[in-house]
Amino acid sequence: MPESKGRDRKAVAYTPPRKSKAAEPNPSWWAPTFVTLLVVGLLWIVVYYVSEYKYPIPSIGVWNLAVGFVLLMGGFIMTMRWR
Repeated sequence: MPESKGRDRKAVAYTPPRKSKAAEPNPSWWAPTFVTLLVVGLLWIVVYYVSEYKYPIPSIGVWNLAVGFVLLMGGFIMTMRWR
C-alpha cells in the first residue's frame, strides 16, 4: 500500500484575514430623531385625512401625503442603520 507524502513542514499555515473594527454605536440623537420622524409623518397623514384634506398645509393639496410619507420613510431608513 502506498504511503501518503504528508504535509510539507516548511509551508506556512493559512491564517484568515483579520476582521475590521466593530461597528461604532450611533450618536445619542439618532434614536430620538427617527422616532420623531416616524411620529410626525404619521400625524401629518392623519391630520390630512381627519381635516378632510384642508390641513396641515392647505395650499399644497394632495402633496401633503407626499410630505407625510417622506417623513415616514426618513424615519424608517434611519431605523435600518440603528445599532
